[in-house]
Amino acid sequence: MATAGVLAGAAFGFVAARLAKSYFLDVKMPGALPVALSAFVLLAAAVVASWLPAARAARIDVIQALRSE
Repeated sequence: MATAGVLAGAAFGFVAARLAKSYFLDVKMPGALPVALSAFVLLAAAVVASWLPAARAARIDVIQALRSE
């Protein structure tokens, strides 16, 4: 899901930058390095945000959790 969001955001950002460039002469397209670095940071944050709760849930004993309900 995070990868789809990064790809959709990159596509929308490219279109928005091209549109802005047609209205404003000083608008420049960003380089590949800042775009790739920000995509990497966003994907890394998504992995950490989903891995930590999954790791915590994996440590719970299912039978004991069901019995306590």
